[in-house]
Amino acid sequence: MSDTLANVVDVGDGLLPAEVGSGQAVDRVVAKPMTIIVPGTMRGKGRPRFGNGRTYTDAKTVSAENWIKSCAVDQVGTPVLECPVEVSIVVEKAVPASWSAKKRSSALLGQIHATGKPDWDNAGKLACDSLNGIVWKDDSQIVTATYRRRFGPVDQTTITITPLA
Repeated sequence: MSDTLANVVDVGDGLLPAEVGSGQAVDRVVAKPMTIIVPGTMRGKGRPRFGNGRTYTDAKTVSAENWIKSCAVDQVGTPVLECPVEVSIVVEKAVPASWSAKKRSSALLGQIHATGKPDWDNAGKLACDSLNGIVWKDDSQIVTATYRRRFGPVDQTTITITPLA
């Protein structure tokens, strides 16, 4: 980031000088978060496959990565950040249609937790690897990550990226 942005803070609608209201300088810039909504069921990143003397990624993983990339480009473009970032991934699973209205309501209120596949680490890896070269240069720039799985009205994943400097 430029020297001009060295002492600014995020106030929700943009960046302001750190001196405004705080009286202290701030060590980093927190820019506006970017949100990517990926419709559909989230899957985990598949393990590498081996065959014919080479290593390759399975077709389902490649398809899922391409879908996330497409959603990212459509919604936030290709900023290719080079600063540290915070990432939040929220996976919403649709409540099964076979559940009663009472159980469905409890699930949507967060009283019943959405457990099961995919594992959080494999889903997070798929999401973050997909955004390499699109939202950030490399997912090694992620300094803080959160992952949450819950029931929602439809299957979708929300990825929020907050640039830090």
